[in-house]
Amino acid sequence: MGVDPAPARLTVGIVSAGRVGSALGVALERAGHVVFGVAAISDASVHRAQSRLPESQILPIEQIAQRSELLLLAVPDAELAGLVRGLASAQVVRPGTIVVHTSGANGVGVLAPLTEQGALGLAIHPAMTFTGHDEDIDRLGNACFGVTAADEVGYAIAQALVIEMGGEPVRVSEEHRTLYHAALAHGSNHLVTLIVDAVTALRASLAGPGLLGQPVVDDQPGGLPERLLAPLVSAALDNALRRGKSALTGPVARGDVDAVAAHLSALDSVDERLAAAYRALSLRTAELAQTNPALLDLLAEEGH
Repeated sequence: MGVDPAPARLTVGIVSAGRVGSALGVALERAGHVVFGVAAISDASVHRAQSRLPESQILPIEQIAQRSELLLLAVPDAELAGLVRGLASAQVVRPGTIVVHTSGANGVGVLAPLTEQGALGLAIHPAMTFTGHDEDIDRLGNACFGVTAADEVGYAIAQALVIEMGGEPVRVSEEHRTLYHAALAHGSNHLVTLIVDAVTALRASLAGPGLLGQPVVDDQPGGLPERLLAPLVSAALDNALRRGKSALTGPVARGDVDAVAAHLSALDSVDERLAAAYRALSLRTAELAQTNPALLDLLAEEGH
């Protein structure tokens, strides 16, 4: 194919200047590539493009595609296939262009309409949550990137690009891309849900007068419930990542039927949906811990 597996200075176009695209654009510029243009439609995207990539022009997608040596498609998963089909139909991507998408759920198959026209398709997904703030760019240096390519040349190019951006490339096969994405969503998105639920229950438990000088518990984030949870949750996460399921502690892992039954009753008085989530996670925890069969029976019955 004649493609250098370690790309030199590339002319980069980005579609679009969302949280992910703008952050990766900064990382690519820091690596010596030139982000000449970005597509930005919403006011927020325009602002990100102007503040993060001030040397880049805001251009129509077709112009970006025509001029790019590296075309970065950083659009939501649901929009990617339609964008690729539109670019292929317009025949605006030159043969030899490196086309990279950042979708976690997709491999390189979604890029087939463009690779059939001579583009080199790569899936490069940063396994990181993006907030739109400056810390996004700093976090890329500690992030792994799930990469998928059609051949070894593609993997070599994807690996080089990720390393240039400061990340760690991890090979994900095409057939396992959905499983990879599901695992990341389960671990990160559901963690947020878990913490929000725990904070809700804590707020209810701490309602009323506090100790002298203790702040009033309200509905604003960053308050007393969050401070109470933070060291416990941080330690639990660290233990889980370093020790696996042996890090499990608490009444479910101990098989304490009475304590768990009392928890379910207390949580149900706050929100039955919160109690249902606790039941589901407790059942899975009990299975992992291979705990008291009586507790497994209780949780299975409650779940039905």
